[in-house]
Amino acid sequence: GERVAVKVFSKKKLSDDDREALRSELEILKQIDHPNIVRLIDAYEDERHVCFVIELMSGGELFEKVLELDQFSEADARNCIKALVDAVRYIHDMGIVHRDIKPENMLIPTSEFDFRTVKLADFGLARFFTTGNNEEEAFASTTCGTPGYIAPEILKQQRYNQQCDCWSIGIVAFVLLSGSFPFYHEDNVKLFDLIKKCKYDFDDAAWDTVSVEAKDFISNLLVGEPDKRLTCS
Repeated sequence: GERVAVKVFSKKKLSDDDREALRSELEILKQIDHPNIVRLIDAYEDERHVCFVIELMSGGELFEKVLELDQFSEADARNCIKALVDAVRYIHDMGIVHRDIKPENMLIPTSEFDFRTVKLADFGLARFFTTGNNEEEAFASTTCGTPGYIAPEILKQQRYNQQCDCWSIGIVAFVLLSGSFPFYHEDNVKLFDLIKKCKYDFDDAAWDTVSVEAKDFISNLLVGEPDKRLTCS
């Protein structure tokens, strides 16, 4: 009797890489149990389809709230980011990196919106990483993600690790508090150049009412060198 959502994938439209990505996503989702991550209830397939049964998030995407409100209050942004950090810290502790954190992948359970209940979704680009101080700790330079949220080390095609998620959290916080991106250009090549240079500011009038602590938080996430960036912990 429970209402659920079902993600349906047509097998004939899946490439070999797509199938492998689905297998990886399923393996990851089976192991995750956190109040701020969308829950996988079941998965099954028939001759033509692969189906993921997930909890129903009838409140829609956080991105829709960003468009609606333009700029969040600091208290609302803080609750939202706390939920996100808790979720990402949890997966990092499990050895998982998400690689596509953005408001479109943050879902709201019900129409009665509470910023503390936001849940991270879409683990299609997520992968396991190994911990330790050897070279295998970082990914080979697979470039993936959504343009405005991609960390500079990925764009520079350097080896990278879970700290790329922390950069994305910084971008989300910036967007929630100001209604704009720290790095923006319609041409992706020029956008990526801005990100790699890591030059941004808080000059927009929207930042006039934002606390020094919030700006400091973002400044310690949007750091070009991953090992100098705040971790989720």
